[in-house]
Amino acid sequence: MEPASGVTKRLVERLSKATDLAVLTGAGVSQESGVPTFRGEEGLWKQYRAEELATWRAFEGDPGLVWSWYDYRRQLVSDTEPNPAHTAIAELEKGYPHFSLITQNTDGLHDRAGSSAPIELHGSIWRARCTAEQTVCDLLESPLPDVPPHCPTCGALLRPDVVWYGEPLPMDAYEHSHQIASRCDAMLVIGTSAVVHPAASLPLVAKHNGAFVVEVNTAYTAISALVDATLLGMAGDLVPEIARRVLEAVGSPGGATNPVSRTASA
Repeated sequence: MEPASGVTKRLVERLSKATDLAVLTGAGVSQESGVPTFRGEEGLWKQYRAEELATWRAFEGDPGLVWSWYDYRRQLVSDTEPNPAHTAIAELEKGYPHFSLITQNTDGLHDRAGSSAPIELHGSIWRARCTAEQTVCDLLESPLPDVPPHCPTCGALLRPDVVWYGEPLPMDAYEHSHQIASRCDAMLVIGTSAVVHPAASLPLVAKHNGAFVVEVNTAYTAISALVDATLLGMAGDLVPEIARRVLEAVGSPGGATNPVSRTASA
């Protein structure tokens, strides 16, 4: 592992020579936009913890309470904007023949920043799923006009289209992410604690298959000793610098890719 010595020339060279870049983001990226993590004492909503509300059992017991919490969260996110890290990730997409964005975040900020097709491992708070038909629909109004909301087709209760505690990840999203991690030749891991599985295994899958893996975080994590480089600092500072220097490099003679010929793979 390289020390946390900033965006080095070697790091830029390795990333600029890649033709298939994967980016994995976690809560740290959204936190820099002001989105709460809802963990620990600061994550209390009224007297409830996220672990008590983001479960099927809580929804069955009191769907109105659960939806009130999600309505509150959605309003908080509505008042935030994508930060420079979100924007830089969207810019990086333009520089690679193959680019994939995998996110553990449910807030939709990557979409708002211009990323074309993020894979949302944990779902999105801006969608809902019918508890009867299992159909998925957009739910973009904030605040919600009705709490809890009901399916516009059959009238059954809607639930947030997110992964709750005790639930598996969507199989299609995880299998796609695993395939990306297996084939990419470089991966940026940004703002994730690397403790939530199975998403935390993706950087290790990439590394095992020969990818150059770079971690950006405010502190060392469980994978720091296993990746090629760890950059300590704010994603909003480091990721724009990475994007600027890499995009300059790939646009120069000997660069790995031509931005005009990009085809997004995620």
